[in-house]
Amino acid sequence: MTKTTIKDTRRHQLIQASLESIAELGLQNTTILTISRRAGLSSGIISHYFGGKQGLIEAALRYLMEQLGKDLRQRLQQGEVSPEQRLNFIIEANFTDFQRSDLATRTWLSFWARSMHEPGLQRLQQINNARLYSNIRYAFALKLDAAAATDAARQLAAMIDGFWLRSALSLDPQEGFSAGERLCKRFALDALTKGA
Repeated sequence: MTKTTIKDTRRHQLIQASLESIAELGLQNTTILTISRRAGLSSGIISHYFGGKQGLIEAALRYLMEQLGKDLRQRLQQGEVSPEQRLNFIIEANFTDFQRSDLATRTWLSFWARSMHEPGLQRLQQINNARLYSNIRYAFALKLDAAAATDAARQLAAMIDGFWLRSALSLDPQEGFSAGERLCKRFALDALTKGA
């Protein structure tokens, strides 16, 4: 194994251990010690690779964001897609099995709560929000005028976040996620049809 591969493997182990610790203990109770024990690595390696707990936590959030982007790109690799298909792919990427998992939902909820108090997490959350809105607006703008595309994008982005949040906090999350995905797709189609 090369040094790069070992480094990448250890970084991934620490990110995974962070996600697991946050999902089980919450962000507040996750420590360098809880992370390093889960990863089976020394606590000093966190500082070496990430500069400390905050750097690792931000890397874990970037990992969740990267999963969203990766899932969307995989769907878009089909080649030429219609605005409706593009919107459906964006919605589906936000409701994948991974994004519905306990690990992801608990971690996202912890990040959102802490992002109001930590500038690094707040910046990453703003980037995530901007990407979602931008992707949605681009898809709507393929068929709608600028003002209608902006309005529809704002509504759909809020719907995705709202349905995801309500579902994650509900007594039956999987039913909520499925309904949320279906209703978001219906809204997107209606907005494209009415605006055309």
